Amino acid sequence: MDHSKPNQERAAIELSLIPGVGTVMQGSLWKSSPRLDELFQMSRPELEALGAPAESATAISTRRYRSMAEETIDWATRENCRLLIRGSPDYPCLLGEIYDPPLVLYCRGQHSVLELPAVAIVGTRRPTYYGLQMAQGLAFDLAKRGIMIVSGLARGIDAAAHRGCLEGGGCTAAVLGCGIDVVYPREHRQLSQEVAKDGLLLSEFPPGTSPAPQNFPVRNRIISGLSLGTVIVEASEYSGSLITARLAMEQNREVFAVPGNLTSPQSFGPNYLIKQGAKLVQVWRDIAEELPAEVRHAILEREDTRPGKTPELDLLTPEESNILEMLAYDQAVQFDRILTKSGMTVPQLSTLLLNLEMQGRLRQVPGNLFVRIAQHQ
Repeated sequence: MDHSKPNQERAAIELSLIPGVGTVMQGSLWKSSPRLDELFQMSRPELEALGAPAESATAISTRRYRSMAEETIDWATRENCRLLIRGSPDYPCLLGEIYDPPLVLYCRGQHSVLELPAVAIVGTRRPTYYGLQMAQGLAFDLAKRGIMIVSGLARGIDAAAHRGCLEGGGCTAAVLGCGIDVVYPREHRQLSQEVAKDGLLLSEFPPGTSPAPQNFPVRNRIISGLSLGTVIVEASEYSGSLITARLAMEQNREVFAVPGNLTSPQSFGPNYLIKQGAKLVQVWRDIAEELPAEVRHAILEREDTRPGKTPELDLLTPEESNILEMLAYDQAVQFDRILTKSGMTVPQLSTLLLNLEMQGRLRQVPGNLFVRIAQHQ
């Protein structure tokens, strides 16, 4: 039995709790002394010689945050929260390769999903219908091919990516900008539970940390760091998703972008990235082509064993086809407008719309509006 693990775990948490010791300093101290518990046996001058600020060196040498670290470990044990420490065998290898990996990760859910190849899908919190469908559809298609989807559990594109992955029967990981015990936004409580059931919730922030604005750009490096590539689906000029894309580039990871309408503010980010060399994405295959060879081969093998589509299932009646032609993927259409163009009665149109919704070809949204759904491939 490795008796050093509890000491290493406690030391890592204690170091991460000390103000003034950010991720870069934590990494520097970790490289100087991979046995972190040995740091707490050093004198203040020795710690300062390693680059620790004077006040932080004092906090380390006097064990000022020891009791808080012990309380955190006790909490994690009670709440079934797993702790991943940098340098340990269960720490994500891909994340460990980035410039400033977190010293401690708080995890809730299925830790084994970190062994799966992962792709991040991120974007604006105020998406169009088109953006929501693209994020959800890409996540669904990739999940069907054994790819884990990583995102940030935010409103909009992030939530659509998580949901698409879950609908595809895949595993998804949500990297939080708050403590692992804090649900943000609040309306995603059920979604966070669904993510944790078959996937994983992760955070580098201690329990109880509120979702402060400055936390989200920091957590973005983990989203891209866990992933082989990052897909941007709608992002305005100053979107945090562009930070994630830049971090992915700096981490030598693939960057993908879904093109958008030139007149839409949400399209600025992905269209700009495409001009800068990001790969344009229309379907999941555009992403799979850029993944490592072993991942591509596994996807191709899985594709070869997938049953082919039954043509009869895709057949629509002329009336159904006519209704779908009136709908758009990126803009919802009002019921009355469809009624006028179709020339049908209200009961006839209502029945057709319900049938198409049950087939997964359209979605009704608030306001008696209808939007067409892109078919998964």
